[in-house]
Amino acid sequence: MEHTDPADPDERWLFATVHAAFFLLLGSSFARFLMRDGNGAHTGWVVTLFAAFCLLYVLGRVLTPAPRPGSTPTARHLLWLGSVSAVWAVLVVLAPSATWCAMPLLFVGVHTLPPRIAVPLAAVLTALVVASEIRVAHGTLNPNMVVAPPAVAAVATAVLVHLQRQSVRQRVLIDDLVRTRRDLAATERRAGVLAERQRLSTEIHDTLAQGLSSQRMLLQAAERVWASDPEAARAHLGKAAGITSRGLAEVRRFVHDLAPADLAEHSLPGALAALAERESGPGLTVEFQEFRLDGTQGSLPERSEAALLRIAQGALANVREHAAATRAALTLTWLDDQVSLDIADNGRGFDTTAAAPSGVSDRARGHGLPAMRIRAGQSGGTLTVESTPGEGTVVSAAVPLTSNVLKEQVS
Repeated sequence: MEHTDPADPDERWLFATVHAAFFLLLGSSFARFLMRDGNGAHTGWVVTLFAAFCLLYVLGRVLTPAPRPGSTPTARHLLWLGSVSAVWAVLVVLAPSATWCAMPLLFVGVHTLPPRIAVPLAAVLTALVVASEIRVAHGTLNPNMVVAPPAVAAVATAVLVHLQRQSVRQRVLIDDLVRTRRDLAATERRAGVLAERQRLSTEIHDTLAQGLSSQRMLLQAAERVWASDPEAARAHLGKAAGITSRGLAEVRRFVHDLAPADLAEHSLPGALAALAERESGPGLTVEFQEFRLDGTQGSLPERSEAALLRIAQGALANVREHAAATRAALTLTWLDDQVSLDIADNGRGFDTTAAAPSGVSDRARGHGLPAMRIRAGQSGGTLTVESTPGEGTVVSAAVPLTSNVLKEQVS
């Protein structure tokens, strides 16, 4: 008969109380009938109606679960409610002592049915209660017999309808909350997928793509001088083989989500110095310098070290492919609260307000500067680019030291 949530102890307690009240009233009504009218002509019929009334109530609890408040009742539930109410009405006519068994029926009807059905049902049950009370009254009519049942029924109906509507509104809010949380989870998953794609594309751009680009340039150079200068061709092939070895190491570490290979063997200054040495060659000289202020303390997180090294690699790749520079300089400066890395070249420069330097489209250039900005931002830092056509370019990345980050969090 009832639709209870097994996980809600309050709802279980409520319906248990209603059922206990019904059987208590039914038992007392039956005992009162036997004591006062047990020898009447209709005793057999009344006993049968009491038994049928009790049986219908129990069967309704088992076979016809009530709908949730605010939802459409099933035909089977309405049939049960009509049947048990009809049996009660006949029973009241033959045994007025069963009058107050209407209270549990009133609760069941008002609690589970829509107001358009529950309110008329409550009115009919209340009218039958009043008629039964008047019929068995002796002497002067007590006004409470006429006023009290409608008043009690009106209060109970108003309270139950209000609770029902509150329950419906709460269910709507809960459904909205669940839907919002589900949408938020889906959005977070999509954001995570996009972030991981961005990370993968940036890693591939800064490792495999740059290595393959360098290999292609070296192989092309070797092909051009293969016949005229075999020694130079072999030197180009040796450099290409070295790039292949470093690229393979990067791929292995990339698969295992580790730091760049250079950082596994060197500190950040050592890795930058090794990078400058590798990038130096015919037509381009790369120098590395490190400056540390006296008293500088604090360490740089591994993620920030990897970001600065990748930024340097990306910047030098742009210098080699687009700048037509002859000299470049890596400068690592340790300040009180941050570490700054500058990559400067004496190349052709470009207009920083344009979409890409030297007329090269972003699609053709790959990630380039946007990838550097993302890496700097992921470490809590910033990246700036200063360039003028014909006067070279300076790319500056600054990330905070660990000690400074901790101070800000504590304060």
